[in-house]
Amino acid sequence: MPSSIHASLCDMASSPRLTKPTIAVLEALIASSTQSPPWGLSICRDADLGPGTVYPILDRLAERGWVKSWDETSPHPGRPARRYYELTGAGRLQATEALAARREQRSRLGIGLAGGTA
Repeated sequence: MPSSIHASLCDMASSPRLTKPTIAVLEALIASSTQSPPWGLSICRDADLGPGTVYPILDRLAERGWVKSWDETSPHPGRPARRYYELTGAGRLQATEALAARREQRSRLGIGLAGGTA
């Protein structure tokens, strides 16, 4: 297998770095339902992060196969079409497991999920 293909396959299976912003985005995605999937700016609002932070995270999650996205197809007068995001089945499982492992590790150390206090 050529090394570039192998590297791409490894990237898809690897977990993203669980930074505070990535955790916030994953939690917003996990909290959403398939009946009303979140769109980009709603994820920004729910994660309390700007679009310059959220969209690159969503792109990285999509590259790893954790997230799928699609454009709004219903009429949307007066605003641009929304881009909806949803965790894939594997992405939901991996995100849930990664957050649980981080929570457990940080609990053992006496630190909250997102980090210590300032």
